[in-house]
Amino acid sequence: MSATMGGSAADRSGLLADLARTTDEVVSRPELQALLDSGRPLRIKYGVDCTAPFLHLGHAVNLWMMRRLQDAGHTVVFLLGDVTTQVGDPTGRTETRPVLPCAEIEANAGAFLEQAGMVLRTEPEVFEVRRNSEWYDTLTTRDWLTLLSHVTHGQLMARDMFRRRVAEGREIAMHELVYPVLQGYDSWAMRSDLTIVGSDQLFNEMLGRHYQQRLGGKPQVVITTRITPGIDGRAKQSKSLGNYVALTDPPREKFGKLMSIPDALVPSYLEVYTTVPMARVDQARQAVERGGREVRDAKLGLAEAVVARYHGAERAAAEREWFSSTFSARHEPTDVPVLPVAPGRADGADSAGGGGLTVWDLVCLAQPDLSRSAARRLVDQGGVRLDERVLADVDEVLPAGTGEGALLRIGRRRWFRLTWNAESA
Repeated sequence: MSATMGGSAADRSGLLADLARTTDEVVSRPELQALLDSGRPLRIKYGVDCTAPFLHLGHAVNLWMMRRLQDAGHTVVFLLGDVTTQVGDPTGRTETRPVLPCAEIEANAGAFLEQAGMVLRTEPEVFEVRRNSEWYDTLTTRDWLTLLSHVTHGQLMARDMFRRRVAEGREIAMHELVYPVLQGYDSWAMRSDLTIVGSDQLFNEMLGRHYQQRLGGKPQVVITTRITPGIDGRAKQSKSLGNYVALTDPPREKFGKLMSIPDALVPSYLEVYTTVPMARVDQARQAVERGGREVRDAKLGLAEAVVARYHGAERAAAEREWFSSTFSARHEPTDVPVLPVAPGRADGADSAGGGGLTVWDLVCLAQPDLSRSAARRLVDQGGVRLDERVLADVDEVLPAGTGEGALLRIGRRRWFRLTWNAESA
């Protein structure tokens, strides 16, 4: 048993203080205190639907809280929702989700495990992998009817997104109404003591408490976490908006993205995405109020702390030195990758009669992780340069050989040395 699990009240108080730093709401705090005081290893539910495997810094807030509990001797139960994925979580959706093929679900499950393992410990004593097909594949029709009898139509329709769809005259499929029931029953089936989720999942996890109580168990504690705006300072991080820092981003990309955030976000990012002392967070808050060079230094400290958390202090220090040298001293980077370019569209179609490439497709070729809408916005905002020339028209065709050997700059931190394939010369 770990020192924290069986240790002193001060140990448990320290654990609670660490969790509180990124906590928004707890249902309920006395229950959480009682669980930690019990001295037994807790089962922490981490459920994912195996849709697009994409985790960013916002998702990682929950993972780091779970990691802190793992370090105290508790077990994270990684629940792969292979059945619920086929239903489709309606959270945040205005239309019914398409059903994914089983092979895609399996591939996504593996990618989720790999990305979550960048934060979570995966030793068997603190990490367990389950699938909800383990219990759903064995339920009879009678079992299903009994399960549904524990929840009312009124309870399900209390969810804001369902009410909104009804008000807008949009359809709600029956399997979508049942989704919260499935996620709730998962908590009972896997004997969850605690789950840490975003606030958008609170409704589903409260149904978990409901089912646990109705079926004779103890209700899980639900912790919701703080949500910060994306790197654009507006909506929360999203792949479609391009305003995220992905866990799989290389260190330089993480550093550069964090240096691009609005100054006002620096204190909250330091508090939520790093473990620097709160005194340093307060200093950053004061720096933002004063403005000037202090804010830039605070932002450099933020980027270094985040990169160090995922890639180590040595790599973080090297990225800080590279960034400062490249941007502060306005040096051209010395390690620019070569971008081979062939005529035609990045997707294989012919956009210029075989003789060139549009600016839009050039950006997509250089950064395939960008959505096409994000690539268009980047060009429209003047964020693409070929040497000193701003490429401001997404439909401009660059004839074969244009800018051979020139420096292509995408945004503020990505460079490529352009070279056209031999057949395009």
